[in-house]
Amino acid sequence: SIGNLMLHLSGNVRQWIVSGLGGAVDERRRDGEFQARSGMTRSELLEQLDKTLQEAVATLQSLEPDSLERTCQIQTYEVTGLQAIFQVVEHFSYHTGQILFITKQLQDIDLGFYAELEEEEGAEEQS
Repeated sequence: SIGNLMLHLSGNVRQWIVSGLGGAVDERRRDGEFQARSGMTRSELLEQLDKTLQEAVATLQSLEPDSLERTCQIQTYEVTGLQAIFQVVEHFSYHTGQILFITKQLQDIDLGFYAELEEEEGAEEQS
């Protein structure tokens, strides 16, 4: 579900960036992200994800440039700081695509990501 994916994204970002690169305690319970069936509202899920992203931004802003080359152990992987950041960006993008697909299917709507391009194309045709 979208809620489970949001929990999963929050857990992944926190584990890889806030804990893995920033040194915060890793309290992630990955299986629980997928097993949750109730308990949080939409606004609570959004608030949790937003809080996690704010922590990740603060962590990234505090890193020294040489941290990007230093290796660290995250989950079972030995990665550089830069590899950890790339993993999170790719992982976030992948699951965001899933959330958008589910939303389009449930709502049966075009989410309008390219509406401004269609408006520009229409304006050029009228000229």
